[in-house]
Amino acid sequence: MRIGELARRAGVTTKAVRYYESLGLLAPVRLANGYRDYDEHDVRLTQEIRALCRLGISVEATRPFLECLALGHRHADDCPAAMAGYRDAIHELTQRIDGLTARRAVLVAQLQEAAHRNSRFPSANNGEEPMTNYTSLPADLPVPEDDGAAAHLRGARMPQLNLRATDGTTVSLEALGAGRTVLYIYPLTGRPGTDLPEGWDSIPGARGCTAEACGFRDHHQDLLAAGAAQVYGLSSQDSDYQREVTERLRLPYQMLSDPTRSLARALDLPTFTTSGLTLYKRLTLIIKDDVIEHVFYPIFPPDKHAGQVLAWLRENPDRL
Repeated sequence: MRIGELARRAGVTTKAVRYYESLGLLAPVRLANGYRDYDEHDVRLTQEIRALCRLGISVEATRPFLECLALGHRHADDCPAAMAGYRDAIHELTQRIDGLTARRAVLVAQLQEAAHRNSRFPSANNGEEPMTNYTSLPADLPVPEDDGAAAHLRGARMPQLNLRATDGTTVSLEALGAGRTVLYIYPLTGRPGTDLPEGWDSIPGARGCTAEACGFRDHHQDLLAAGAAQVYGLSSQDSDYQREVTERLRLPYQMLSDPTRSLARALDLPTFTTSGLTLYKRLTLIIKDDVIEHVFYPIFPPDKHAGQVLAWLRENPDRL
């Protein structure tokens, strides 16, 4: 058979076949016209090389396995030299794993140092790896669906509620002042080394509060330039917990604490319950003249949400 057919049947490229030949792993018959003539044995050898390479064994290291087949054995690893090849590959992988593990430990230590450098709270895990990385999000998070729980909010007036901010002041929600206020509401933020509620990642819309907060931090000046007079975050966590987050993440805006979920009751905001906690569902309000002008709900992905708010502000300039 010709080289193209061999490559197709073995699942490799013709370039790979020529490389195997250059190493002496394949030795096809030469016809009178100079063309290579491959047989079923060459197909078997090429398939074996491909399978071993997928296990992490280098092409050159497949030679003992191919020689085992050439001796007439049914399996390429029936010979002692082939099994030694397995052991060599395992030893090499072990060395690589040990090296990666050592590098990983250094990175974990660096992460812990960086995460707590600006925090008043020491690490809760004695230098061990945090259970969760809160600033990056898994790729397979469930996407929240619009259940209509925020459909009534647009045009609603903000209630007469006073909430404590992380700078120690009290913010009156019915008197936020002139201009637009961006109020993003979230379930809870995590701390490095502290476990989140059980099954957190499986709850649509739950994961991503720290990533969302960092997004509003990074876009803060852009949001102000686009017409936002101020930005607040709001959750049911207490001010001391929120203050640690603002210090650690260096947030340029204040967090509002609503531990009794008074805003949820006043505006009938959506919440959910997990691990004995009742928490806000993630949503964002654009407030103008104490009236809700626009609502973002549901929000996904949370790490991109600040950019979504920024885009809306730019597309809908505040005309005084």
